[in-house]
Amino acid sequence: MASARIGVDIGGTFTDLVLLDDQGQVTFTKVSSTPAAPEEAVLTGVARILEQAGLATSDVTEVLHGTTVGSNTMLQKVGAKCGLLTTKGFRDVLEIGRVRTPTMFDLSWDKPVPLVERRYRYEIDERVLASGEVLRPTPVDQVLEAGRFFQKEGVESVAICFINAYKNKANEAAALEAFQQHFPDISVTASISVLPEMREYERTSTTVVNAYVLPALRTYLQRLESGLKRIGVKAPLLVSNSNGGLSSASIAQDTPVFFISSGRSAGVVGAGRLGQARNDKDLVVFDMGGTTASASLIHNGELARTNEYEFRAGISTPSRFIKAGGYMMRVPTIDVAEVGSGAGSIAWLDAGGLLNVGPVSAGAFPGPVCYGIGGEKPTVTDANAILGFLPQSLASGTMQLNIGAARDAVETLLAGPLGISVEEAAVGIREVVNVNMARTIKAVTVERGVDPRDFTLTAFGGSGPVHACDLARALDMERVVFPAAPGVFTAMGMLAGAVERYFVHPSLQQLDALDLAGLDQQIAKMRTQAQQALAAEGYSADRIEYVFDLDMRFRGQDYELPVRVPAKLDESARAQLRSDFLAAYTAMYGYASKDAIECANLRLLARGVATKTLDFNDLRTRKGQEQAAERSSRKVYFDRQSGWVDTPILPRAALTGEVVGPVILESTDTTIVIPPRWRATVDSIGSVIATLA
Repeated sequence: MASARIGVDIGGTFTDLVLLDDQGQVTFTKVSSTPAAPEEAVLTGVARILEQAGLATSDVTEVLHGTTVGSNTMLQKVGAKCGLLTTKGFRDVLEIGRVRTPTMFDLSWDKPVPLVERRYRYEIDERVLASGEVLRPTPVDQVLEAGRFFQKEGVESVAICFINAYKNKANEAAALEAFQQHFPDISVTASISVLPEMREYERTSTTVVNAYVLPALRTYLQRLESGLKRIGVKAPLLVSNSNGGLSSASIAQDTPVFFISSGRSAGVVGAGRLGQARNDKDLVVFDMGGTTASASLIHNGELARTNEYEFRAGISTPSRFIKAGGYMMRVPTIDVAEVGSGAGSIAWLDAGGLLNVGPVSAGAFPGPVCYGIGGEKPTVTDANAILGFLPQSLASGTMQLNIGAARDAVETLLAGPLGISVEEAAVGIREVVNVNMARTIKAVTVERGVDPRDFTLTAFGGSGPVHACDLARALDMERVVFPAAPGVFTAMGMLAGAVERYFVHPSLQQLDALDLAGLDQQIAKMRTQAQQALAAEGYSADRIEYVFDLDMRFRGQDYELPVRVPAKLDESARAQLRSDFLAAYTAMYGYASKDAIECANLRLLARGVATKTLDFNDLRTRKGQEQAAERSSRKVYFDRQSGWVDTPILPRAALTGEVVGPVILESTDTTIVIPPRWRATVDSIGSVIATLA
């Protein structure tokens, strides 16, 4: 009996699907996203890809899904109307934040508006001491009074965050139980279920974000699960989380804060697996979709990860230097910088007549002007179509481009007012968006003390391959790798992910006095927790990997670095922890203090080992999918100096030897642009390698 796993990635413009069967054969497709009801595009795509693969719905064993519902809810500020129950005296924690601004001396900066209005932050006269002792138990009558007020005001979701709950959960648990019992129609999130660790602002903010997006993501996933069953797919739905792992849909519905960056992290995981297959351990991962572009770093084969992330307008990055610019989430995440510059980003002139691109996107509807479905404002896609980079049809031939309409829009809104030609305006759009995207790469390289010239740029996404070589040249990078099927690579990356669960236990002790025996006992307890949690997902104890880290810092500091816990916890482990922390600190900051070292939290990443995972050395694209273009040529406008250049057009599957640019490689999922002075070849696993001549 045949079996297949399907990876699904919803983007702002297209929804990508990749099917991997038990013979290692890959099928992929793209369908237009349906923002008003994202699940409809998924259901349409699943039916189409099964038909292409010649399989039945009963052959599907897993559906792996990355969704932008959480991030879009945050971006568009359309989350639930929220309330907050907090300890008396801590009503304004969200306002106070970290008492800093993201950039010094910027008087124009506006603090993000809290996700909970002050009038809906309700103080409860309870108190747990820093030692964990309960000074005042939870007055249930106050909780019920708050609940009645929230109910009257139409509050849809409530966060509960009491001070020191991470040390003793009794008061918060009592409030949670009372609220759930008496107000079952209001969603509720307790910090002890999301982030049981110190730091009141970070814990409160993370809990509030969870409450804010919970109704939207829960409703969406419930609709998707129902829709899949309706079309006959009874396989479990797994959702990609911000750390590149997978979790059951039920977990995503309860703790959506772990899934805000769902999807984009899967592409980084896939790039890491591709790097292993190619024996290429130092990669800058670049993903450009319809709405955003993102970048991440893989160094010595290790994915860059962090335990906190701020969601904000402009460029979102977990930078250790830029804080307080957005909504804090202290959750495990792939260290990704993201900017609102995608293929659908709208180009516009500001009051001073300067050309800008993004962050507003035309999305799937009304889309770029050249799509002919209602868009009236020129986008990056329109510029690329005008300049000849794109073919006449996209998405497996289902979308015909109206390049004349794109030229008219650029002429009317940009070129005319600027007094330049349509081609010059289109080149300007590309230049501006390339500069914006270069910022994301610098955020994960130069700003981390890393020279991007020492790395290979791995580019994917629907539009990443159209811009990658120009980006590489701007950053003095000389090598670009385009994976097989780069236009749907994020969906493919999900097939490389593993089911993961995360656990944290506060452990504030100085390293010199660290109770190693107690630490060993806590590790055993957390192992048991992980085994119980993953057993519910179908993983036996022998199919679980455990990764334990200690958050460590110098005494007096407020931020930690994760350090791997040695396998054997004897006195040599103390010395190993010290050595590893000093090395990590020096690598991060360029020096190391001689102050005392302390440990803050013990973390566990428990990973379920799948019986079959994605292997790039064993993939075969289903015959016929790659033949998207015939050998031909067309004029392409690469830059102002060369103007229109007659450029060969090749099916990507036809690339066997080496070609010298300019050349454009086309397939059903994306277009790869090889500019002049670049050359390209293909490796044994189907990746296109471009190098600067």
